Amino acid sequence: MSRHTTFKVGGPARYYLIPELAGEVREALAFADAKQLPFMIVGNGSNLLFADDEYPGVVIEIGESLSGFSTTGECEVIVEAGMRLTAMASRLAKMGLAGFEFAGGIPGTVGGGITMNAGAYGGEIKDCLKEVTVLTAEGEEKTVAADELQLSYRHSILQEKDWIVLSGTFVFEKGEPEEIQAKIRELNEKRREKQPLEFASAGSTFKRPEGYFAGKLIEDAGLRGYAVGDAQVSEKHCGFVVNRGEATAEEIHTLIGHVQQVVKEKFDVELEPEVRMVGEF
Repeated sequence: MSRHTTFKVGGPARYYLIPELAGEVREALAFADAKQLPFMIVGNGSNLLFADDEYPGVVIEIGESLSGFSTTGECEVIVEAGMRLTAMASRLAKMGLAGFEFAGGIPGTVGGGITMNAGAYGGEIKDCLKEVTVLTAEGEEKTVAADELQLSYRHSILQEKDWIVLSGTFVFEKGEPEEIQAKIRELNEKRREKQPLEFASAGSTFKRPEGYFAGKLIEDAGLRGYAVGDAQVSEKHCGFVVNRGEATAEEIHTLIGHVQQVVKEKFDVELEPEVRMVGEF
């Protein structure tokens, strides 16, 4: 999985399937069911930490081959789950559709973005999402309105259900392409200045605790640059744990736990990982 995640760590998966059509996603689920194995959905591999040992199940990649984009009205689009958020933002900008600029630098896919209600710079997926089409674990395709998804900070009901996002329907406002593209460039420049994009990571490691900023707590705890092997609290932005090159998943996991422990001891604040842990640690 080190070849399929933005952390660049993780052991092998027993099976790795890449559906090229929506119907093949159903076939992949049937395969996992026939083998009596768990399954895991990945997109661009961000926000995930796979353990160093084998994942004893089926990994299903909803990626580039399932990244269709179509319009259903002047300001409404349907986007398949495998399209990258950055590509979607760029395409919308060229069409003069505003409201998705915040996602222009988020390293994930539409499916993952919907599942975790991805957001940045004051914007969130829930701000523009109308409905999603999902595939249930039983192979049933259904459409669910956005207000039924319990979308909140980095959360949706999809995280508790074995539903696979196939596509999302989004609604935007008309704008000027040049202004929208300029806004995306501005936000991406902020990312380059403040985030450790030169190192492999899973994005922000921790959710924002109510009333605090995770990065500030970690810095005030004296953990800037603290490392376990090649896993390190970023010196550029303490809210990121990065892989300096040869980190193992176990080192990253140990470092995350250490940060949680120290912040709890010093400030009595529980840091909840935004990164999803997969496998045995």
